[in-house]
Amino acid sequence: MMACLVAAPSSGSGKTAVTCALLALLARRGLMPCAFKCGPDYIDPMFHRSVLGVESHNLDLFFSSESFLRQHYARHCAGHQAAVCEGVMGFYDGVGGTTSQASAWHVAHTLDMPVLLVIRPRGASLTLAAQIRGLCAFREQSHIRGLFLNDCSPMLYRSLAPMLEKETGLPVLGYLPHREEAAFESRHLGLYTAGEIHDLQQRIGLLADLLEQNLDFARFSSLFCTPGLGYAAPISQNVPAITRLAIASDRAFCFCYEETKEALRTAGAELVPFSPLTDTQLPENTGGLYLPGGYPELYAKKLAENEPMLCAIRQAVENGMPTVAECGGFLYLGQHLEGSDGVSYPMAGVLPGDGLRKEKLTRFGYAFLTAQSDSLLFSAGDQIPVHEFHYWDSTENGAAFLAQKPVTGRSWSCGFATPTLYAGFPHLYGAGHSQWVRRFTHAANEYQKRQGKT
Repeated sequence: MMACLVAAPSSGSGKTAVTCALLALLARRGLMPCAFKCGPDYIDPMFHRSVLGVESHNLDLFFSSESFLRQHYARHCAGHQAAVCEGVMGFYDGVGGTTSQASAWHVAHTLDMPVLLVIRPRGASLTLAAQIRGLCAFREQSHIRGLFLNDCSPMLYRSLAPMLEKETGLPVLGYLPHREEAAFESRHLGLYTAGEIHDLQQRIGLLADLLEQNLDFARFSSLFCTPGLGYAAPISQNVPAITRLAIASDRAFCFCYEETKEALRTAGAELVPFSPLTDTQLPENTGGLYLPGGYPELYAKKLAENEPMLCAIRQAVENGMPTVAECGGFLYLGQHLEGSDGVSYPMAGVLPGDGLRKEKLTRFGYAFLTAQSDSLLFSAGDQIPVHEFHYWDSTENGAAFLAQKPVTGRSWSCGFATPTLYAGFPHLYGAGHSQWVRRFTHAANEYQKRQGKT
């Protein structure tokens, strides 16, 4: 088994480009790679999926225990000859920015996965060696096996590679030169989503060509060969469905963990995708509604113009259909939403509050939610790990939960929760947290029976 965690000293080093190039190259060589992403990111796995045509999976040690992560990783490696995991932020940056918990290093250490450190050589040369040596020495086991230079000219590579090998003792395995036509563009929540880049396959193909020309593949293969973790059988998708869940899935609502979808299917839910942008009704014979996050602010005008869908969702929620709405889905249930064009548009009107743009990330990062009362998904006192990542806020965020930062202890009230509803900015994670998943599925099944839709 070949395995590699692609990490970097900081964000902005080009981890996604290198990961996609490596996945494409491994696929070309017939190694059937699988892909993973450290942390709670939604967007990077979309790029992995575009390369491979199969789902990428999150590896998150805030949401999951180390033992669960090992099982989860092993299960999704089954049947593959190579695994590539894209790191998050800087190599050691974890929960709260002051710990290594849930960092790329923590994942590599938990899985004993060798690390390819990506360096973007901007404005430094010999100092890079000092930084790399510091990264190697910061923990007793860094797991760093090799270096890779990104966005680097051939001339600079010829100068830096021998120096870095001499000063760090690590092999420099290759480089990617700068190619504007292969770059991935960014905006306020990170990269544009894979579906928005019309020539993505051509860009990935060019990156793979460049990598094939400039990677010492034989050396890479020998350094990143691992014994694996005793790979388990893949998750069975043959669980009989007891209910159907309508799940928003389009350009406006595209942030949903694959692990959560798998957990819902395992609990007996058939997931039926629909588009709040283009469909006019919810799918037939469904017992529950799932509105995940995404970019509703970019499509606020079009969402508002689709009045039949707004009416259908408003009616479903008010009639008691079990509903989970996270972040963008929460904003969609509000009264109004300020679009990226600065205009406020009417939304479903189920919840109080208007969605407004902020100048910076709001309540960003991991937190624990404590339920203040019994509701659809949780019992009073339940504590749930969550993540928030949004530039928009609401004038009314609710008070059904107490949210608290794990390091600083900073806390605030948030969320709406009733016997039939969970709605708020915090994103939930289903894998390893089967209680809320089972409750949602059970409630949808009961609702479907009452409506005579089974």
